[in-house]
Amino acid sequence: MSVIKGEKMDKLIFPEPYKHEHEKICDVNELYDEKQTFGEKASDWATSKIGSWGFIFIQSVILLIWVSLNISAWINQWDPYPFIFLNLVVSLMASYTAPVIMMSQNRQDAKIRLEAHTDYLINLKAEEEIRVILDNLNAQNNAIQLIYQKLSSLEDSVKKRNDL
Repeated sequence: MSVIKGEKMDKLIFPEPYKHEHEKICDVNELYDEKQTFGEKASDWATSKIGSWGFIFIQSVILLIWVSLNISAWINQWDPYPFIFLNLVVSLMASYTAPVIMMSQNRQDAKIRLEAHTDYLINLKAEEEIRVILDNLNAQNNAIQLIYQKLSSLEDSVKKRNDL
């Protein structure tokens, strides 16, 4: 704000009102969900199922049934002790599970980076708006100070007239 001294009175000049001329901030989750491929959706689904107590429970039950049936030879002993075929199946499951989980984690990392960039853009916009608010507050403070000075001088002149 600046004050222009004229012959009769001072004129206050305030900053132009702030115009919000920026794009709408997008929802990172919606943006990321739109760009997901079938493979990414599948890896997220598999990771959510594999990383659950239900999966651990079901896997434990299957392993117990497998071992029980092979030890008792109730149906047929297709994998006798030391359960080499079971070891092969579990190893194959683990060899495919780890890369699927890593794909999901890599996608989550990319999403986190996008969220961080969006947060940065929001912070830049907020900083700009805060700067405008502070400039307006400064202009208002200067105006209040000028008004106070004028009122004080008027009050002084009224007191001088009353004293006479």
